[in-house]
Amino acid sequence: MASFDLIIKNGQIVTEDAIVQGDIAIKNGKIAAVGNSLEGNADKVIDAKGLHILPGLIDTHVHFNEPGRTEWEGLETGSRSLAAGGVTSFVDMPLNSTPPTINKKNLDLKKSLAEEKSIVNPYFWGGLVPENIDDLKELHENGVLGFKAFMSPSGIADFSNVDDETIFKGMNEITSVGSFLAVHAESTVICDQLAQKKQKEGKTSARDFVESRPIISEIEAVRRILSYAEATGCRLHIVHASSRKVVEIIEEAKQRGVNITVETCPHYLSLTVKDLEEKGGLAKCCPPLRDEEEVEDLWVAVANGEIDVIASDHSPAPASMKKIEGNFFEGWGGISGAQSTLNILLTEGYFKRNIPLEKIVALTATNPAKLFGLSNKGTIAAGYDADLAIVNLDESFELKEEDLFYRHQHSPYVGMTFKGKVKTTIVNGEIVFDNGHITKELTNA
Repeated sequence: MASFDLIIKNGQIVTEDAIVQGDIAIKNGKIAAVGNSLEGNADKVIDAKGLHILPGLIDTHVHFNEPGRTEWEGLETGSRSLAAGGVTSFVDMPLNSTPPTINKKNLDLKKSLAEEKSIVNPYFWGGLVPENIDDLKELHENGVLGFKAFMSPSGIADFSNVDDETIFKGMNEITSVGSFLAVHAESTVICDQLAQKKQKEGKTSARDFVESRPIISEIEAVRRILSYAEATGCRLHIVHASSRKVVEIIEEAKQRGVNITVETCPHYLSLTVKDLEEKGGLAKCCPPLRDEEEVEDLWVAVANGEIDVIASDHSPAPASMKKIEGNFFEGWGGISGAQSTLNILLTEGYFKRNIPLEKIVALTATNPAKLFGLSNKGTIAAGYDADLAIVNLDESFELKEEDLFYRHQHSPYVGMTFKGKVKTTIVNGEIVFDNGHITKELTNA
């Protein structure tokens, strides 16, 4: 009789294609078998009757800020928050860390810290900045999964945004090494000029801030970078699209053969300008939150298959940096939300708008795995890594500050009621989160 490390029995197994009841057997960190009434001995058995088993989420957009700004968020607290949200892998952005991930030396430092402190699978973006085009090949050869550039100021002094010449040269180099480029697409000219005009007129409300970074600024930047992608052949990924109007430009490009994908985030699918007005700095981000009709249109894009990936864009900061006293142009712009991605998609998507669980799995696991070439992740099948989230869809809860595993226990989602609760998270066959508690102890920390 076969011997396994873990068997999960009687669960509703969700993949990008189907939902079936069955068992999952795990051995040496891999899924050994999936089927009905699996036979075998196991060191541990989980009865998942009445529960759903999803592939662990792959959050392709987090800012964990370590090294250098660990007081904002670190790899230990960040990875714990992901585990509590059913996330089993992340791709860390190259900025907000000091030094940023723009050369091999800095990448090696980040890798060593992640190996020591992360309880989920860590992966990394490399940065594209004006001074590092000659470093891109070495970064790629040493494991960065893709490259990230800002078309407008990043807000971080040691991570410069790219001018048009840099981005064109960088795209040629990225194409030559077989990688791809992700961009923060907002127009510097539009946003800066509008912001200056607003503040000169003394208009500094939440609505004024949002109007200074209009949807057209995203559209202008996306159209410009699309022309460069077509000229260079560079594979392109647009992060945090805040509106379906942006997504439609990308969809048109896909139809004419451009190799491009697009991400949106849970906050653009659940929060509005009204939340920014009410919650202040906790809900400030760039691009900013939009009005309710934009939220609904973005859900239509999700339902129609126009969105490729949903990622958190977790960009935390201490509470002191999130305080806004009248002037919404001040204060750090970034949402703390990595722990709540699945909760939002289940509550707002599956229950409220009838988005199928299979599509949620595709957007958060299968598609991210394909995007980054993680061939052993993203679905539930024999031979794949045993990265799983076990969820009770019948359980509702109100998110409280004390539930958060972030270094700073604040989020615009605190006080919201969610339906669908993560019960257990398994990373490479090991239970790291169970019934509200982190169960993995770091041996090297």
